[in-house]
Amino acid sequence: MKILLTTTSFADTPGRHHDVLAESHFDVVTVRGPINENDLIQLIGQHGGFDAFLCGDDHITARVMDAARPRLRVISKYGIGLDSIDVAAATARKLPVLFTPGVNETTVAEHTIMLMIAVAKNLWVHASAVKAGQWKRQTGKELFGKRLGLVGSGRIAREVAKRAVAMGMTIASFGHYWPPEIVHDFNIQLYPSVDALLPVCDVVSLHTNLTPETQGMINRDRIGLMRDGAILVNTGRGGLIVEQDVADACKSGKLFGYGADTLAHEPIKTPHIFQLVDNILLTPHVGSRTFESVERQGLRAARNTVNFLTGNADYIQANKF
Repeated sequence: MKILLTTTSFADTPGRHHDVLAESHFDVVTVRGPINENDLIQLIGQHGGFDAFLCGDDHITARVMDAARPRLRVISKYGIGLDSIDVAAATARKLPVLFTPGVNETTVAEHTIMLMIAVAKNLWVHASAVKAGQWKRQTGKELFGKRLGLVGSGRIAREVAKRAVAMGMTIASFGHYWPPEIVHDFNIQLYPSVDALLPVCDVVSLHTNLTPETQGMINRDRIGLMRDGAILVNTGRGGLIVEQDVADACKSGKLFGYGADTLAHEPIKTPHIFQLVDNILLTPHVGSRTFESVERQGLRAARNTVNFLTGNADYIQANKF
């Protein structure tokens, strides 16, 4: 059996997840991703194919799957976001897509709160100025007493809500389903649409999947619905926003700032419209990259892959056919 391993946080972080692959005695080919469609097809040809992809945010398209068949048996995602994988094409080809739900919500929620505070306190401006030998100071905002709007209601959004309430924020949300006990315990006000949610929030945080319906959902028109001076945070997917519209809103002061762990195209392609906007704070998609979370995700992803290839039913499949 041969596995193509492309996720860098899995490869770079020591832990028991490496032992699972080593103990399988499978041939593991490690290449640093994310890898685009053409390079993946070239890799498949160079190595005579793979039985499994253990992938991060590589572009696994129908063309890639066809190039990898018939040897390819499974696509195993390290993580929960599947927008870089053509799941419909995989399903049509009877290719299982495995993933790792329930392992990274704690650390992504912490990262979300970090970005929220950093934008509110102008952290990037202050930290970079002091490192440059300057004493540059700007007035920030308190988050206590502010209303946080959560777009999405999954595990990460729920963990963000818990932490924000502990900071003295109130919570509003548009999402498909909130457990009634969480709505009650944290007094979450539910709204019927994104358009209804945005005008009532001081901070908006995005926690929804990237789909054709959510692509570019935060655009010029929706920013116009937001409160003047609102903060926008995105630890979901870069494609949820129109980057030019967010940049314009930050430069004009319509938005107090934008904090994100993700871009529409990763790694960042320079020059980028965000680079010279001081109230835009970016991190390189590391929200789930802690020693604890990497090991949890890595163990689940490695076990998913090895178990599937060896006939063990202990794996988590995202698509059904």
